[in-house]
Amino acid sequence: MNDNLMILPAKETAKIRLIQIPDDFEQHEAFRYVTGLIAKAEENPDYTWDDILDLLEERGFESVDFVLGPSLD
Repeated sequence: MNDNLMILPAKETAKIRLIQIPDDFEQHEAFRYVTGLIAKAEENPDYTWDDILDLLEERGFESVDFVLGPSLD
């Protein structure tokens, strides 16, 4: 597993996601690409995280399990 990870923040903590960025993406490039994929999924008003994940996985991104720790503030 590479060290390139991206947090997909959400207002509800249960909806926060962590994904692994494929090796062939630079960080700024991955940010723009993921933003576009999310926008594409949102075109369907009934979209779910699974719809977004399917789009991400088609391009080599992977969901990463994580434990959300205590708040720092």
